[in-house]
Amino acid sequence: MADLEIYEIDSAYIAYLSTFEEHLFRNKKVTQDFSRKYIGIVIEINGFKYFAPLSSFKQKHNRLCETVDFIKVGIYAVINLNNMFPAPMPLCKSVKIENIKNEHYKNLVRAEYRIIKQKTEQILSNAKDVYNHKMINDGKSKLSQRCNDFKLLEEKCKEYKIPTKKK
Repeated sequence: MADLEIYEIDSAYIAYLSTFEEHLFRNKKVTQDFSRKYIGIVIEINGFKYFAPLSSFKQKHNRLCETVDFIKVGIYAVINLNNMFPAPMPLCKSVKIENIKNEHYKNLVRAEYRIIKQKTEQILSNAKDVYNHKMINDGKSKLSQRCNDFKLLEEKCKEYKIPTKKK
């Protein structure tokens, strides 16, 4: 069983993909202090590594039950596997929790990660189920309708030109 990690993913890549898929949220709104984190690698298929967004826990999440594509991370965050997407590894940076400067945020991420590690098997299994369900039932079920278009995102991932670093 692979260890899940917390990642930050290049904002330009997220902006690029979001032009093709409405469920991809920007990394950071003006009103946010910290950029969005992602859980990965939740599934590796056809040579693509998939990441799922972590979203802040909201009041409405209290009344929602977990489903195959919706996993609660305690009272801290939720993982929406229906919004997972492929990303090239050079655009993904593993978050080193000990390097987070803001103590309150560091403790939050640490608490989230502790629960994610406990739920690793569930997250990996559910991610595979969600992906396969979308491929088989594209548009024919409520779950497949709320999923990202994984095939389209795989094509766009292949087409994306990773910027070369300036020396």
